[in-house]
Amino acid sequence: MKRIYVVEDEENIRELIKVALQGFGYLVEAFETAEEGLCAMRKIKPSLMVFDWMLPGMSGVDAIREIRKSTAFKRMPILLLTAKDKEIDKVIGLDNGADDYMTKPFGVLELCARIRSLLRRMEEEHIVEEKTFGTIRLCPSTREIFKKEEKMELTFKEYELLLYLIEHETKVVTREELLTQIWGYGYTGESRTLDIHIRTLRQKIGEENQMFIKTVRGVGYRFVNE
Repeated sequence: MKRIYVVEDEENIRELIKVALQGFGYLVEAFETAEEGLCAMRKIKPSLMVFDWMLPGMSGVDAIREIRKSTAFKRMPILLLTAKDKEIDKVIGLDNGADDYMTKPFGVLELCARIRSLLRRMEEEHIVEEKTFGTIRLCPSTREIFKKEEKMELTFKEYELLLYLIEHETKVVTREELLTQIWGYGYTGESRTLDIHIRTLRQKIGEENQMFIKTVRGVGYRFVNE
């Protein structure tokens, strides 16, 4: 049974998420503060964690940043909940290690769908040979990416997005397909989710490699390794 930790200071939201996830068969523990969640995580590693951004004491973003410092928790999926709905706030959350985010108020069913998607993608094994493009080398067997032989740090979603585009090289992948395959839900969430991830991914792979991810206006994206 997969274990999920929920860190949310509002009791009604915390209990709502807990009950909903338990209904899908997960073992759920809920905490009011980031400090409590981190303490529990160090004792028993969960399959996934959900953090609210604004918490008493340490914020959710600070907690995620702390988690990503540890090799043991580098790839653990983390979903960030936030009342902040500005694009820059979402970018900050993703850049600091969140794999996905939802803005409040949110639908419980969509939250559960995103969590299932994060867990499913984590389990899937991609049968893909080592790929190189520009100064980037991707090793699917170890889920590692190197730029000029220096290991890069991508979030879970950024890695999955890049890998999916590479797996479908030269094909125009629609926005709806990417949202369904990577996020596991229809195009009903925040309209900028995919765009923000593409933008941060391009920034991380570097200006010299950005031309490999082509934008097909009004349709989606295409990876071209020529």
